[in-house]
Amino acid sequence: MKLVYEGKTKNVYSLDNGNVMLKFKDDCTGKDGVFDPGENTVGLTIEGIGKANLQTSVYYFELLKQAGIKTHYVSANVEDATMEVLPGKVFGQGLEVICRLVATGSFIRRYGEYIKDGTPLPGGYVECTFKNDAKGDPLVTGEGLAALGVMTPAMFESMKEQTLKITKIVADDLKTIGLDLWDIKFEFGYNNDEVILIDEIASGNMRVYKDGVIVDPVELTKLILNR
Repeated sequence: MKLVYEGKTKNVYSLDNGNVMLKFKDDCTGKDGVFDPGENTVGLTIEGIGKANLQTSVYYFELLKQAGIKTHYVSANVEDATMEVLPGKVFGQGLEVICRLVATGSFIRRYGEYIKDGTPLPGGYVECTFKNDAKGDPLVTGEGLAALGVMTPAMFESMKEQTLKITKIVADDLKTIGLDLWDIKFEFGYNNDEVILIDEIASGNMRVYKDGVIVDPVELTKLILNR
């Protein structure tokens, strides 16, 4: 394998068969040692979270496959904390897509004078940020993405539609075990001009509550997988 990219929570390798291998780490985004999927820097390391995130990703990728939603997922080796995926080009220099079902985190930090923490956002609110640590992952609109030549309006609509569908599948699944999804972060890319979900669907990329208390990523994985 050849190292292509070293990310915050995983490394990316190219494979001889043309596919890509993701190696999951035990690093999480957050600040001052506190987990926060909305942060853009590594804030803490949790032993075992790499495998936990992989297990959760495999579970949800398989669920999406059953729902007829195409992703880049091919196979995984949980013991090695690796996942083989189809090659997918990222949009621009990297784009994150957040679906918010409840107002909290960075959404409140930006708009707290207009809305209270914990307020439901019916139907889900989708927003995009460029992956740029130096600039704090700036927000960008669909019109902005088109104006910058990052993606076409049709690609953006496909990405938004998939985001809402995938978020609903994850949220409905969590509801069956008494958990409430507040927000979740995805990455999309394109493969032969088709917009597909890439990266992961991990416990470390979602904010989930149980009885009004946030669930940490390792515990969340246990609840998802050991039902």
